[in-house]
Amino acid sequence: MTALDNAGPRPAVRIPFPVVDEVARHCLQDEEPETVHIEVHLPGPLDPPRLRRAFTEALERHPRILMREAPGPWYRRRYEWELTEEPDVEVVGFPAPGRDALRDARTRALTQAPPLSQSPPVRLEVVGVPDGTVLFLTINHTALDGPACLRILATAAELYGGKDNSPAAPPTRTTRAEPPAEATPSHWSPPARVAPGTPDPSPGNGMLVTDLALPHRPKGAPYTVNDQLMVTTALTLAHWNREHGARPRPLRITMPVDDRPRDATMPIGNGTRLVEVPFTPDELTQADTDMPALLRRTALRTRALKSLPRPQLGHGAALLTAPVLPVPWRAALTRALRRAAAPWTSTTLLSNIGRIPYPLDFGEEAGRAHAVWFSAPARMPRGLTVTTASTAGRLHLALRWSRTLLGPGDGAHLRDLFEHYLHSTEVPR
Repeated sequence: MTALDNAGPRPAVRIPFPVVDEVARHCLQDEEPETVHIEVHLPGPLDPPRLRRAFTEALERHPRILMREAPGPWYRRRYEWELTEEPDVEVVGFPAPGRDALRDARTRALTQAPPLSQSPPVRLEVVGVPDGTVLFLTINHTALDGPACLRILATAAELYGGKDNSPAAPPTRTTRAEPPAEATPSHWSPPARVAPGTPDPSPGNGMLVTDLALPHRPKGAPYTVNDQLMVTTALTLAHWNREHGARPRPLRITMPVDDRPRDATMPIGNGTRLVEVPFTPDELTQADTDMPALLRRTALRTRALKSLPRPQLGHGAALLTAPVLPVPWRAALTRALRRAAAPWTSTTLLSNIGRIPYPLDFGEEAGRAHAVWFSAPARMPRGLTVTTASTAGRLHLALRWSRTLLGPGDGAHLRDLFEHYLHSTEVPR
């Protein structure tokens, strides 16, 4: 018997929860699961065994996704991820086709978070539809974010179809000198809330997805499509609040910033940092007469915020998650502070994934993705998130809301307002 034989099984690798994961873990709520939903539409059919093999191998090629929450005593100072060598459960499912299969898969993506106790905390459903196949990735946001799981799916597409799914080069941005800082609304003042509409009696999230034309942007414009989407979101919510009799207040829109590479070296996990873009009531009111000025000011703000080095959730969260007290005590403190800070929470979150960097090409029969939607959790006090991505020359918009704030009719009206204001940003220089 060799020394290797005597060694026995290797101990599992454990990784302490990063700050983002721990804060999310402290604040879990069964009535509004923290899921991220990704929906990918393909023009052709997929072979189930072949897809299952490809996705499982993709997980193995990105082993950081093969994780589960490690058990521990109540007095432990940290949550830890335990990395596994293979999935604990079957990750890929093939629900029965039917008239409501697409609707039911979307509902499951909002209501059924993959448990943290099983590796990996992600599920893939494959739904056959008359015009092809729809892939639904449901992610437990405590562990992972959308861009990381899209990287996994791109690897699976390459393994399944044999096509190169390397990311496209990021768009080239003209470097501009940073202007002097401008006066913006104080972050000490509570921002506007999304005015209540006609809520549903049941808890949880509702969602609406649609595709729109990409907004035109003049060549050489000093702003990006992301800035147009930011302005569109602000104008949409200002209009909504006016319609519902809310007193004008400054808006603050949370914007995730992701600096990770998109190739196979991309770190898997929750990798975005959050910044807040402010808007005053006056500048939104004056947008009708000077939209170019509002777009330029927004571009200056977003560029300055992206360039500032900052922890993912700010310095306060890093202090709050320092492993000084046992985890249950820190959890109680985190939840209490979150409730106390609710009035200062930003108005909404706009997550613009941008142009999908991967072809998501599954080969000749299944084809290349022609639509990709994401949606982010929409728990109160925000109660509404806006997520956008562009594929095949179209903008794919997902509105997701807390049912205690809005109903389906409200979502449809917000979509119409968004489309109107998106068109209004198409202005000459």
